[in-house]
Amino acid sequence: MGARMPFTLSLARQTGTEPQSPAALFDRVSQARRQAPALHLVPAAAERYGQPPALWRYGELDEVITGLARRYGAAGIVAGHRVGLLLDNRPDLFAHFLALNRLGASIVPIGPDEEVEGVAYRLAMSRVPLVVAAEAHRERLRAALSRMAEQPRVFFLTAEASMDPERFTPPSIATPPNFSPAAGEAEREAAILFTSGTTGRPKGCVLTNAYFAALGRWYVRQGGLMALGREERLITPLPAHHMNTLACAFMGMLAAGGCLVPLDRFHPSSWWQAVAEAEATIVHYLGVMPAILLDLPPGSGEEAAKTVRFGFGAGVAPRHHAAFEERFGFSLIEAWAMTETGAGACIAASREPRHVGTRCFGRPEPGLGVRIVDEAGRPVGPGEAGELLVRRLDGDPRAGFFAGYLDDDAETERAWAGGWFHTGDVVRQDEHGFLYFVERRKNIVRRSGENIAAAEVEEALLQSAGVAAVAVIPLEDDLRGEEVAALVVPSRDVSNPAAVAESLVRETARRLSYYKLPGWISFVDSLPTTATQKIDRGAVRRLGRELAEAGAFVDLRSLKAKLRPDRRKTG
Repeated sequence: MGARMPFTLSLARQTGTEPQSPAALFDRVSQARRQAPALHLVPAAAERYGQPPALWRYGELDEVITGLARRYGAAGIVAGHRVGLLLDNRPDLFAHFLALNRLGASIVPIGPDEEVEGVAYRLAMSRVPLVVAAEAHRERLRAALSRMAEQPRVFFLTAEASMDPERFTPPSIATPPNFSPAAGEAEREAAILFTSGTTGRPKGCVLTNAYFAALGRWYVRQGGLMALGREERLITPLPAHHMNTLACAFMGMLAAGGCLVPLDRFHPSSWWQAVAEAEATIVHYLGVMPAILLDLPPGSGEEAAKTVRFGFGAGVAPRHHAAFEERFGFSLIEAWAMTETGAGACIAASREPRHVGTRCFGRPEPGLGVRIVDEAGRPVGPGEAGELLVRRLDGDPRAGFFAGYLDDDAETERAWAGGWFHTGDVVRQDEHGFLYFVERRKNIVRRSGENIAAAEVEEALLQSAGVAAVAVIPLEDDLRGEEVAALVVPSRDVSNPAAVAESLVRETARRLSYYKLPGWISFVDSLPTTATQKIDRGAVRRLGRELAEAGAFVDLRSLKAKLRPDRRKTG
């Protein structure tokens, strides 16, 4: 690539004010850059949605958003309402988000792989009066609604009606708003994203306009290896119901006046084709992607990668980090954040030295407070592992963070015990201030970018008559980062472990999304417990590693793949 123009477009500086919401930021950028690309549905992704490829420039997207907002308003949606969105990673999701944000309404995006019970739980928890869903989700959504006492109205979006306000005719609603809009635009609720909890039930993170705006500012101000130019094109296969895509990638491109290229998901066989079609300059990655792409034959992707300046993500395996950068010619910038922390505590190794291959994710920026403590809450020394606690030191300690857990003030305050946000992640910090990821303290399995609560999987497995007790742990997986593994105490003798394990997974598939199912099961006589008869999680993890080394797990990963529903080819 030729020399790049440094990023100088700062619309906020031109007027002396910072946009306070996603819609306000978009409106300002769209007025200044009407002809610049904003959203791109490349052929590789369009084919999976049954739609033609398309590119929307800021001016064109503005017209779509204006039309959608008008239709929502005519249906009775006002400031304070919430709307459920089951729109996958389609461009429609981002347009509907901005249209509703203009009205002061909030969105509740739900993932395409969420099973019926999970959909019903999220819709009921957030009390949405209206759901807009892709036609492909009709059967699943209707099944979810049948489990709800109070059912929202529904509009199904066909492929033909995609990004067409004239074909968007949502039913009228007469229910009052879900929440009282905050007096200031910045503190108004913009979205609820559900994140895995340790209690077995996902928690709704309430995210404000200020949260989204702060992430946009964070992205464009990183500099270093992440310095942005005027014509950035960011491609991401990460799910749009997660903060990385909806808040970080999307808001970063809006703040930069760049173009977002969302894919339906990561497909190794068509990844580099999509990168080439997008002429991508930035890629967002999952930790599992480098391993998979390195396994492709030589000549796969090296040419397409020439337009890419950097990748942004987390979790690349140390042994793959340098090898990937050498083969494909761009840096993989490791970062750390949570849905709860937002830009308030987002850390990235965007400057050298990055300590490639060590799980280093950079140093805290000025104004970000970091503590690393042991289980008793005492600070640990340099190089010692402990739980990461974070807060702002330059004013409001919660600035840039989420507003709290939906309808759960007690859980919110527990997370902020002592005035610091307890992340549940174990890290270490060297004498120069660099942070290194070690493991998760919470009972979470991080599989292909999805956070899976061990308690949720355990609860589903315990509903089987053949399970007396169970503990779920993560096991390392070269392709997925981590895989769900279950140590099962059977309620009766197991003469054929493989057959019993397969039967158990098939039964549990009726209660869990496919990706949450165990990929490994080992039958054990008992589980380690503490003095209070609680499962000793540390001992269980050690036992799991020993069983894995001994080959005592039944491998169910191919069965999981067969149980994965294909919902993306229609609608």
